[in-house]
Amino acid sequence: MKRFSNILLVADTALDKPVALRRAMALAEVNQAALTIVDVVEELPEKSSKAGAGLPYTELLDIAISEKRRGLERLSETIQGIRVNVSTEVLIGKAFLEIIRKTIRDKHDLVLKCIDPKRAWQLAKFGSTDMQLMRKCPCPVWILKGDDKPRYKSVVAAVDNDPESAATEALNRQILELSTSLAIAESSELHIVHAWSLVFESYFRSGRASIDDAEIDAMIAGERDARMQWLDELVNSFCFSGNKEAVDYIKPHLHVIKGDARQVVPAKSKELNADVLVMGTVARTGVSGLLMGNTAESILMNLDCSVLTVKPPGFVSPVLV
Repeated sequence: MKRFSNILLVADTALDKPVALRRAMALAEVNQAALTIVDVVEELPEKSSKAGAGLPYTELLDIAISEKRRGLERLSETIQGIRVNVSTEVLIGKAFLEIIRKTIRDKHDLVLKCIDPKRAWQLAKFGSTDMQLMRKCPCPVWILKGDDKPRYKSVVAAVDNDPESAATEALNRQILELSTSLAIAESSELHIVHAWSLVFESYFRSGRASIDDAEIDAMIAGERDARMQWLDELVNSFCFSGNKEAVDYIKPHLHVIKGDARQVVPAKSKELNADVLVMGTVARTGVSGLLMGNTAESILMNLDCSVLTVKPPGFVSPVLV
């Protein structure tokens, strides 16, 4: 089962909202993981009009860094007694770049962050730093909504079927590992969702193909059965690779739903009162500069729950250290 050893918490909202801090502390204790808490000072161009107030730029930067350090110190004082190693650090530069560089340098295996406070009024949207981390950070990224619950009741995992892609198969396994581990830790229900569609259905139904509705319906039923069989085999394969006891304990609910994943996954997550969705954010691996796929980004933009995003094994972040 998935365990973390080196967790990074981004404290941009943790001072005001204890959601991410509480979740990070619990994960660190359960996994006996090191916990690093960082905040970021966004460096301004020296000639920026904002670097005013009659003070030299370097002094203004030092003041900003000192403020962030004091905030982290106050935060550290609230978590005395935790039985894991906790450290703090102020990063300087563009937030998503410095967080990813820190992740790569120190080999963090999980990044936690509350939704960008600048977008908090849009409960179904993620901010630019959040999206950049989910696109380019090499380890799992967990973005928590401001009203994230102390304990989850419903965990949803979204998996995809691409028989010609070994990367997708490996990504599905990672999604199952994370979602199963989380469901066990939270004593919650686990729902595994797969969205599918019949290729060329709209063409078949247009009347331009010599296929009647009964034949099309039979094709759809056959495809639905094939997708259900695939999902059963995916879970069984996960079981027989050392996870049977966990799966037997959780007894995940399987959902094979016809429709566009961009609409189906958020809608099903809402129907299931999902507290968190575990999903992959790229379809291919090892390509520097690869951005998030349109389907993944559309799903994220329509969610109203926290999200834990995963990259396939071998993903290479385009961010240079």
